[in-house]
Amino acid sequence: MVEQRISDRRVLKLIRQWLKAGFVEDDQFHKTEIGSPQGGVISPLLANIYLNYLDTIWEKKFTETGTLVRYADDLVILCKTKEQARRAIDVLKAVLGKLELEINKEKSKVIHLWGAEEGFDFLGMHHRKIPKKLKGSREVHVLRSYPSRKAMKRMRARVKEVTEPRSRLYWTMNQMIQELNPKIQGWRNYYGFDVFATKFLNKIDWYIRKRLTLYWNKKRNRSHKQSQSRQAAAMAERAGLKKLAG
Repeated sequence: MVEQRISDRRVLKLIRQWLKAGFVEDDQFHKTEIGSPQGGVISPLLANIYLNYLDTIWEKKFTETGTLVRYADDLVILCKTKEQARRAIDVLKAVLGKLELEINKEKSKVIHLWGAEEGFDFLGMHHRKIPKKLKGSREVHVLRSYPSRKAMKRMRARVKEVTEPRSRLYWTMNQMIQELNPKIQGWRNYYGFDVFATKFLNKIDWYIRKRLTLYWNKKRNRSHKQSQSRQAAAMAERAGLKKLAG
């Protein structure tokens, strides 16, 4: 499929080498003859090229079954009825079978969005219908998108990576904030578009302040690591700390 657009032999050779580079698991090297490397920087691009066949077939023949939304090898199919959802699964299995691929059964499921009982994770977001009261006691269900639990855990881990190393106790608060701010701005750009996400982003803001207080007290050799939180917060604010919410 790459060769349909690319004729440069050096590029094609490089991609072949990439696909056959193998992988290491538990300190053991394993050879690979097919498949894209897990987590490889080129993997999403190759997935898009390979699964373009799925997009084309779906658009030509199965748009009435549901709306296919795909990003690399992650996808969601939005259907109006359970019967359409079942047909979508059958079609997906058939098309992927031609590509010698299989659906990941552990990560895949059929959910019912209405009623605010179920939601789904996609691209770091949890998507769910949330009930909303209107005038006259009327209730509607509105689709909301906010950070998934996995994304929240990953965000906290990144903050900890910046603030935890003892070698950074020599940093000034300004240096610490300069390191954190680009990450905070990136998260805000991605997750902050839905007002409903604010309460989740507030939790990360609180965690950032907690980690900065811990860093500041360690730096000052204070025995109570979470004391003087207001002082640490004021220092961070003066240093220009950005917020995810608000």
